[in-house]
Amino acid sequence: MSNKFVLSYSGGKDCILALYRKIEQGDIPVALLTTVKKSSEETWTHGLSFDLLEQVSKSLELPIIYAQCDVSEYEDVFEEKLREAKKMGATSVVYGDIDIAHHKQWGIDRSKNAGLDYEFPLWQEDREKLVYEVIDSGFKAVIKKVNLDYLSEDFLGKTLTKELIEKIKSQGIDPCGENGEYHTFVVDGPIFDYKIDIKYDKSKIENNCALSIM
Repeated sequence: MSNKFVLSYSGGKDCILALYRKIEQGDIPVALLTTVKKSSEETWTHGLSFDLLEQVSKSLELPIIYAQCDVSEYEDVFEEKLREAKKMGATSVVYGDIDIAHHKQWGIDRSKNAGLDYEFPLWQEDREKLVYEVIDSGFKAVIKKVNLDYLSEDFLGKTLTKELIEKIKSQGIDPCGENGEYHTFVVDGPIFDYKIDIKYDKSKIENNCALSIM
């Protein structure tokens, strides 16, 4: 019997890989859920615009539930939107977290409070192998942000390849970027109907992270 789920969606490679694995297992996504800043109308962490999110929704043929919130109401609004996904038929929440315990616990708490089960398909797997799985599966993950304390602007806008991962490793950086060294935006792959069209603005630097994708 297929499980129906909502994906906690950031736009990055890990959540997309989690989504892909669940679909390959025969489970059914009912929606993507993403958190959006009230102040700037772009997603938290990855800074994706509504236009890009709508393109993803169409290409994946999945509705997006927007949890628009300030920091002070982040958890409450997230749980409220999980309950919305539950009404759409979701019985669980799927997260792309790998091995940071307090992130996992946060997801568990939100799911329980909303009356949903939770799943972490990538949990405690080898970070580097997961990046290679993203690449080998045919996903195109563009480096959307870099933390300038770790990587230079030269990495911005590049699509992840095995060669690029080797360059990232040569900088002494986690190949998966799990500690916030870089963030990706997946623009194409086996579950996308078409590639997401993007433009770059490398002049935008906020909180020591650079690049805006429009």
